[in-house]
Amino acid sequence: MRSEKTPFEGGPMDGRVLDVLLGLNGLPPKKYEVPVPAEEPGAAPTVYVYRREPAAVTRRLGLPKGWKYAYDPEGKPGVELKWPWSRPSQGSQTPLGSDDTPQAPHKPHPPRTD
Repeated sequence: MRSEKTPFEGGPMDGRVLDVLLGLNGLPPKKYEVPVPAEEPGAAPTVYVYRREPAAVTRRLGLPKGWKYAYDPEGKPGVELKWPWSRPSQGSQTPLGSDDTPQAPHKPHPPRTD
């Protein structure tokens, strides 16, 4: 697999450069998680989250020229993808067609006069 040396900015990894594996499209992942084991046995590990940003942009077209990772202190590790065809999570929205959602009455199509 191909990898790319990617710099990290901010947080505990500030100033470090790591080899990050590239995906099928040749880009590093949008989110990079760094798990740090807990000092106490049985405690949950700390996870630092970094987000991918363009390292520089070209002058003429504004295209990204290389990538870097910026520290995201509020980052949530393990956030699921939200696909357009996925159902909303329980309790976030009422599904269409429930009893408290008003629905328009069904109107039949007019007969064809061909």
